[in-house]
Amino acid sequence: MDTKTTEFSNPLLFRGNVDSQRHDDNDDSFEEHKPRQHNATTSSLPPPTLTLTTLVAVFGSYVFGTAIGYSSPTQSRIMIDLNLSVAQFSMFGSILTIGAMIGAIVSGTIADYVGRRLAMGFSQLFCILGWLAITFSKDVWWLYIGRLLVGCGIGLLSYVVPVYIAEITPKNLRGGFTTVHQLMICCGMSLTYLIGAYANWRILALIGIIPCLVQLLSLPFIPDSPRWLAKVGRLKESDSSLQRLRGKNADVYKEANEIRDYTEALQQQTEASIIGLFQMQYLKSLTVGVGLMILQQFGGINGIVFYANSIFISAGFSESIGTIAMVAVKIPMTTLGVFLMDKSGRRPLLLLSAVGTCLGCFLAALSFFLQDMHKWKEVSPVLALVGVLVYVGSYSLGIGAIPWVIMSEIFPINVKGSAGSLVTLINWLCSWIVSYTFNFLMTWSSTGTFFGFAVICGFTVLFVAKLVPETKGRTLEEIQASLNSNSTKR
Repeated sequence: MDTKTTEFSNPLLFRGNVDSQRHDDNDDSFEEHKPRQHNATTSSLPPPTLTLTTLVAVFGSYVFGTAIGYSSPTQSRIMIDLNLSVAQFSMFGSILTIGAMIGAIVSGTIADYVGRRLAMGFSQLFCILGWLAITFSKDVWWLYIGRLLVGCGIGLLSYVVPVYIAEITPKNLRGGFTTVHQLMICCGMSLTYLIGAYANWRILALIGIIPCLVQLLSLPFIPDSPRWLAKVGRLKESDSSLQRLRGKNADVYKEANEIRDYTEALQQQTEASIIGLFQMQYLKSLTVGVGLMILQQFGGINGIVFYANSIFISAGFSESIGTIAMVAVKIPMTTLGVFLMDKSGRRPLLLLSAVGTCLGCFLAALSFFLQDMHKWKEVSPVLALVGVLVYVGSYSLGIGAIPWVIMSEIFPINVKGSAGSLVTLINWLCSWIVSYTFNFLMTWSSTGTFFGFAVICGFTVLFVAKLVPETKGRTLEEIQASLNSNSTKR
């Protein structure tokens, strides 16, 4: 490895050189950052501004959850009211992911050009228009247009929210805070299930606008990402944003220096397009990011979530009890994941989660197999419910959130836009494939469908064990430099 690669792999090694040049030049904004009462990166309690800023950001995650959860409780009533066929409703359910793919393609470009905060605002405009179109739809085409617009909005949100949270949080809190993204997706999905059991589908769509407005009206009051501000050359604003996020008495000197130094090193390289990502230095990051997203979706989550009611009916179980049980499992398990993320690390949670999803799919497949064989008829519905709940609980603990956490951590800021767009696009493409084909697969063979998901979840265990790095307790700059160094060595 040459000297340049060694320096790049550890930004702390060359920080002093850049500091001496920078402070002798025209930037005096750091003169005000004297050592203060506590270190921002080691404090155990999150600063109030950081907590409130994250809360505003994850309203976007809540919107994401309401969109995913909308189709399951409304299926029968929409099909009756608008006289839809199974194929038409399958398209309505899956067209959300087509819109999300469109949003994903432009998500990195928009977030890099206007900033993370404004990107969230743009996404909410799409979501509001989409929910209005669904609310007042008179035929299937207005449903499609509305669902497509909501999809565009959440495609953008699915990238920008975890990236924004990862960029504003210190290393000791980043995993847990970024996992709140998945927790709020679960909350949005679960409350939509519950409200949808009683509310008309048009009212449910109208309710979906409320969190969109909450985030849209709150965005002007939160700071933008200090890393993005440094990337676009707004260094004083970056310092100010970081100080605001860490608290007025925090010493941000070291963290701000690391952000600046690493950004300066990366700015010597050109911005990579999606095609430009396929270079040796990004190979490990791209393999991990893309691989986790493919395995997450082909494990079957969106098919199970979108059509949970029909699964319980097929298994001979009460759909209302099954839905309530799913809600009762999802939120506590996701909350547990939030608290464990920065304690146990990413890899152990991913491994445990993947084993659990494999077991859950196997139990569900076994239930449908017994049903097909006309054996243990009184046991098979309970076994299906247990299988789905084990799957959902395990997914919520790790594999649901951690791929997004890792995606937000592993790509350098000079390629984060294009890499994030690609990874998010692949996630939504796989989601569309699963959600569109799920009803047809279940018609073909419920047993075969869930056995297939179990095999993929089992492969996820091997993928994580072999390839996924542990990112707990490391700064974004350290993670990205380490991955770049490892790829360069190869």
